[in-house]
Amino acid sequence: MRAKAFLTAAAVLALAPLAACGDGGDDTSSGEAPTTLTVFAAASLTEAFTEIGEQFEAEHDGVTVEFNFAASSDLAAQITEGAPADVFASADEKNMDKVVEAGAAEDPQTFALNQLVIAVPEGNPDGVTGLADLAGLDFAACAPEVPCGTAAQTSIDTAALDLTPVTYEADVKSTLQKLVLGEVDAALVYRTDAIAAEGDVDAVEYPESSSAQNTYPITALAEAPNSDLAIEFAKFVLGDQAQAVLEAAGFQDPQAQ
Repeated sequence: MRAKAFLTAAAVLALAPLAACGDGGDDTSSGEAPTTLTVFAAASLTEAFTEIGEQFEAEHDGVTVEFNFAASSDLAAQITEGAPADVFASADEKNMDKVVEAGAAEDPQTFALNQLVIAVPEGNPDGVTGLADLAGLDFAACAPEVPCGTAAQTSIDTAALDLTPVTYEADVKSTLQKLVLGEVDAALVYRTDAIAAEGDVDAVEYPESSSAQNTYPITALAEAPNSDLAIEFAKFVLGDQAQAVLEAAGFQDPQAQ
């Protein structure tokens, strides 16, 4: 009995170094090192893409999706100036075209549509029913060079109204934040952002917003550090699982138009 116990203990001690060699703290069962996929995406995609990124990670062991959410114009500038990234998802075609024309990407695919609403405090205390009701109110909009700012001005022009925001913000999230903080009476933001802030704001639909519907394209970048994975992510966003997330967030299916 004593000899058997000694042999068992010796066997355990002999195996211990081998076990230690196989336990490096990372997922090495597949022999692959952990990978970070960097996705540059429009600020309006924050909530939906965060969820889609988690879905993608769940289906790709060892992969972490890291997002850079900002105005599409800023992201396009960063990419064309050489910022390392794998995927670009823009809130409009204009900024995607800049990236393609610079040779940083090709063949982007449309994955969603979006349009503006008038966001007002919960309960709509000023009784806003359309763009004309913004006259005399302090309202916020995105800066003109940002897709949501271009859309806001287009819809105002379509309504033939003389309306000027009291503040122009860098992206749709900061525009909405002005309203949430009580610094303005209303804000022209995407429907999706108003839905994400449900409980803090109400959304007022207005017909002129259909004249400024935004098209969202996505592409793997030419100099992607993880090119195969970048292509996979772009395809994933176009798939049924990701499209269900986008629809729940308030985005429109481009195939249904």
